[in-house]
Amino acid sequence: MIDNRSQFGPFSGIRILPTDMETLNQPEINREPWKAFQARQRSMEVKRDAVLRTAARLFLEHGYRKSSMSLLAAQLKITKPALYYYFRNKEEILVECYRAGIAHHENLLKETSENQGNGMRKLFMYVETYALVVVSHDFGRCLAMLDESELSPATRREVRSMKRRMDMALRRFVEEGVADGSIRPCNPKLVAFVVAGAINWIGTWYRPEGELRPGEIATEFARILTGGLGH
Repeated sequence: MIDNRSQFGPFSGIRILPTDMETLNQPEINREPWKAFQARQRSMEVKRDAVLRTAARLFLEHGYRKSSMSLLAAQLKITKPALYYYFRNKEEILVECYRAGIAHHENLLKETSENQGNGMRKLFMYVETYALVVVSHDFGRCLAMLDESELSPATRREVRSMKRRMDMALRRFVEEGVADGSIRPCNPKLVAFVVAGAINWIGTWYRPEGELRPGEIATEFARILTGGLGH
């Protein structure tokens, strides 16, 4: 029997990316991102991060099309021209939201020793960390819920290339599991479709104020989605 227990169990809490630390050490900026622009000594990185976090929230609440640069500027209490000091346009902001979500997932996966264990173990950790990103991170929800079809062709190709990297990693873990015997023979492409579809759907029903904590949801999803693949 394969032991699918994980360090991201129900009581492990949410882990933090090192790149988030400067902002997360200033909780007032997380609650009210516009405060990042009140003090001149705030770094460019902190202000840029405040733009991204606010944009991600607007995209999720109103959709990409209805979230204008004017609305974003108003939320941050800065002028619209000031936004262009940090990003060239709204499309670039959305791409960076996608990039942040993928980077968060990849960093969590590395922290859980993705190169250790058999294919089933790696697949379990992939599912668990991806689900955790979706339920605990606005950038993760952007990755799962926002449609890149409204982007320009060149930018759409860039985003799909980033998502393809995630898909190929998932398929590789399934293939490894089939090869080492920890996963029964199956079609890795179909498994990838099922896993991605199930996790991405979390964003449509998940509410932070719900009774289940992020870690509990992530671990249970991993158990459910990998449970039928073992021998």
